[in-house]
Amino acid sequence: MTWHQALTDLRIHLKLERSLSDRTVDGYLRDVSKLRDYAESLSPALSPEKVELSDLQAFVTSVAKGGLSAASQARLLSATRAFYKSLRLEKVITSDPTELLESPKLGRYLPTFLTVQEIDAIESAIDMSRPLAHRDRAIISTLYSCGLRVSELCGLRLSWLHFNDGFIRVIGKGDKERLVPIGPDAVAQITRYREEERIHLPVKRNAEDLLFLNARGSGLSRVSVFKLVKVLAVKAGIQKEISPHTFRHSFATHLVEGGADLRAVQEMLGHASITTTEIYTHLDREYLRSNILRFHPRAGRR
Repeated sequence: MTWHQALTDLRIHLKLERSLSDRTVDGYLRDVSKLRDYAESLSPALSPEKVELSDLQAFVTSVAKGGLSAASQARLLSATRAFYKSLRLEKVITSDPTELLESPKLGRYLPTFLTVQEIDAIESAIDMSRPLAHRDRAIISTLYSCGLRVSELCGLRLSWLHFNDGFIRVIGKGDKERLVPIGPDAVAQITRYREEERIHLPVKRNAEDLLFLNARGSGLSRVSVFKLVKVLAVKAGIQKEISPHTFRHSFATHLVEGGADLRAVQEMLGHASITTTEIYTHLDREYLRSNILRFHPRAGRR
């Protein structure tokens, strides 16, 4: 099998059988293309089914020496495993060369989160005399109230708002649908934006049902939301390096701190695995530990 055919089949497998988004599929293909380039650079060049464990180990060593971070290496290997799993499902290979391939060890990543006071400061930094200020206030409130990914926020539709029931419909990774509770503050901010600003925008075709629009009446881009958050953080005097995703981390952290059931948090975040959600219990323990060390009168004693 040629690499071109194998990558084409992988795209179909990821898109149709695993229902991954176009962006995720493109990421997998970019990573597997690095393996293709390495295999074709060998003498003799290797086709997909000829690659063995030793070849993969040499490939991993080469990318590590090239300065690729451990996290990027892990993502690369995840894509490679998916690739060979699809080849085995299609009976192109009889044994999977990635089964004994070790992943790089990753340090425990504790995401940055904001305190309630910092979130209030960011909302207060919005100049309410500017155009679309109510929209910006609604964006920040919705990010924090619902713990959405930025792509989920940009894709929110008017027809997905079920305020009477206290929920919104969200389409997440892999086009998976979930219902997320929405708080009264976010409901109030969205309602005010719709009634005072959105109603006056020149809505473009195919954007009629989108909730958040730009001044030209088109849907918001992820980049525009990133820029909004960065500008507001600077105005609010926030020293942390934050992004729209920081509000998602803050949402989850504050729920766990408040004693929310971890399975419920997993459901609201749309995590496929509880393991991903468990990072917030670790973060919560670290937060408590740092506060004890800082404020307990005997914390500094040996």
